[in-house]
Amino acid sequence: MTAVLHSAPRFASNEGVKDKLAAALGDMLLASKEEHGEIVLGVERERIEDALRLLRDEHDYQQLVEIAGVDYPTREERFEVVYMLLSLTRNHRVMVKVRAAEHTPVPTVTTLWPNAGWLEREVFDLYGVIFDGNTDLRRILTDYGFEGHPFRKDFPLTGYQELRYSEEEKRVVYEPVELAQDFRTFEFMSPWEGANYVLPGDEKVAQAPDVPPVAVAKTTESPAQTGADAKTDAKAAEKVSRGSAGKTANPGSGEPVPANSSAPAPGAPDPTENRPARAPRKGKSPGTAAATQPKPRKPRRKTDGGAS
Repeated sequence: MTAVLHSAPRFASNEGVKDKLAAALGDMLLASKEEHGEIVLGVERERIEDALRLLRDEHDYQQLVEIAGVDYPTREERFEVVYMLLSLTRNHRVMVKVRAAEHTPVPTVTTLWPNAGWLEREVFDLYGVIFDGNTDLRRILTDYGFEGHPFRKDFPLTGYQELRYSEEEKRVVYEPVELAQDFRTFEFMSPWEGANYVLPGDEKVAQAPDVPPVAVAKTTESPAQTGADAKTDAKAAEKVSRGSAGKTANPGSGEPVPANSSAPAPGAPDPTENRPARAPRKGKSPGTAAATQPKPRKPRRKTDGGAS
């Protein structure tokens, strides 16, 4: 039987890859683990260029997919720079991490992959990590004159500057941030779990007097408690006659004429089989069958084509 090949690529297995790469990196490796189906390698910051060159040239991780930054403010070296590599020939991925402090430079890897220039600029712009050797380390996402780094957890949520279009100057102007109201901190929690803080309006509950709980639940044991007694049923069964806008008992309120009025009570129409037969139509055609038939045409007279 012919084997059927699936169109989707097959994922390479992680079996034995971590130990193989750890042995190849040697003393450059600080830690290694396999987590969430991915292999994570921690290497020395000063030797990140050598480690990535080894993975690219000798282990077929040809492509640098992404460089990401992570901030842990409680650590001494608060930043982590994560390099995500892809092997196109083996369809396998690996992550390499290094740690850095606020003023500790990380060697650039633009000598290995040209696209690392833009990726390092993004991490520098958002986190403030300095990449030593990058000749074009400029901001790439924030605006000109921006102060600080947005993805740091110590960055003020309000920012430092705001911009708006000025009708007076007919251009975009930069101004210090001015909030129209006090800055509010919102805590969003799962609606399924419920909030563990006082919601707006709940403070009124404490001011309400204590109401004792109901000792006996109220139920409707008989029809009289709901109004559906025998007297109500008899009233609903009374027949009334059809009224008009000028003869109702209370015009304009939609009430019908009482049953003792002179107007006849409405009744159901007679069954179809009890109706008398329809009288024959007067005219040339007794029914519609003849009217739907096409009229016969008179034959054309032959002519000589106008030759006479």
